[in-house]
Amino acid sequence: MNQPHKIALLPWGNVIEDFLDSINLSWQDFCTQMTGGWLFGYIEALKTVEIETVIFCISGRVETIKSDVHLPTGAKIVTLPTTKAYQAIASSMQNPYGWTTRDTFGNFNPLQTPYKTLQRHLAPYLATPLDSLTQAIQQENCTAILCQEYEYPRFDIANIIGKRLNIPVYATFQGGDFQMSACERFLRPHSLKNCAGVIIAPKTEIKRVQEQYNIPENKIARIFNPLDLSLWQKGDRATIRQQLQIPPEALVVMWHGRVEIHRKGLDILIDAWPQVCDKIAAPTHLLLVGTGSDAEIFRQKIAQMPNSNIHWQNQYILDRPLMCDYLAAADVYVLPSRHEGFPVAPLEAMACGLPLVAADAPGIPDILEAGEDSGGIQVSRENAPQLAQALVKILNQPDLRAKLRQNARQRIETCFSLTAVGQQLATFLEKNQP
Repeated sequence: MNQPHKIALLPWGNVIEDFLDSINLSWQDFCTQMTGGWLFGYIEALKTVEIETVIFCISGRVETIKSDVHLPTGAKIVTLPTTKAYQAIASSMQNPYGWTTRDTFGNFNPLQTPYKTLQRHLAPYLATPLDSLTQAIQQENCTAILCQEYEYPRFDIANIIGKRLNIPVYATFQGGDFQMSACERFLRPHSLKNCAGVIIAPKTEIKRVQEQYNIPENKIARIFNPLDLSLWQKGDRATIRQQLQIPPEALVVMWHGRVEIHRKGLDILIDAWPQVCDKIAAPTHLLLVGTGSDAEIFRQKIAQMPNSNIHWQNQYILDRPLMCDYLAAADVYVLPSRHEGFPVAPLEAMACGLPLVAADAPGIPDILEAGEDSGGIQVSRENAPQLAQALVKILNQPDLRAKLRQNARQRIETCFSLTAVGQQLATFLEKNQP
């Protein structure tokens, strides 16, 4: 059996602009500047074992199939128009990923509830153009398919394509442990039974999948998300502090990512912050970098804070050296999330030598497997006092900070490098070829 030589990568979501618009990025930004994350980390890791990748995106903003190149990685991007059926439904959607029919469509005539509910459940399946995606994958000579999430309708569609083309289908876990369409509960067990394998890093998710779907152990690989260590090195601490008017002697806590208040636990961080400031004698600052769907609500929350020591850069930063500078300006990294899949942001911070304080969202127990020896402290989710206590502990102990910095970088080098992950992926893909 041989490993596949070219993989079709299918990102999560109905259409690609849902993701890009939420972080204020253009298609050009995506193609020319965006790096890191699950998608591009996998591309770079697979390149180390000579496996080529093609990204297949679905969009409501193109009328014909178009091809681009992702300049930082050299990967080809094929964008296909979504179906007219999906576009018709999406035109009346307020939030394509709403938890309820009312969340999805906003206000509508109650008599339309059964019809709107049916649309909500069908929409994520209709978003993927089955026939044209099958043809495009075949034309690119892809010999395997890899989906970002198995708990998403596109994975079910991918399995149909895989059967048509007689190629294996794989999927990873990046946080999708829930189902939004009623159709999924009927289709997903069949898809997981027939796929070639799934890649899951968190032990808790492996246990859930095994118990819920009875997947054999040999179809599951515990492989961490890769990180390009060449992109994440210690940056220029002094410059960013000077720009933000943060004193050289100040202690700085940092977070970066998408501004989604509930999912990312940013309300917990805001609640914990005054408790941190009360227990630190030195000047203490909170540095936040990122934007997202809750940016305006988050701005209002910050405006209500009594302290002026919160610095928020309300933008998604594509410049990796600049992001390294922001991370270098900090002394501790914090991740207060309620929900994650396998978060990349703390890995980036640890690669830059930052100690980590993180809530025990999925993925964190695996990153901090050995506690402080892995470079950080884990606390309970939705527990602002615990979060504050852990931050205070590290900020008040310079020797502990130094130890955790060293442990954090070592943890990333050992388990998350492109070479290490690439070898694991190649072994799993070769072993699980049908």
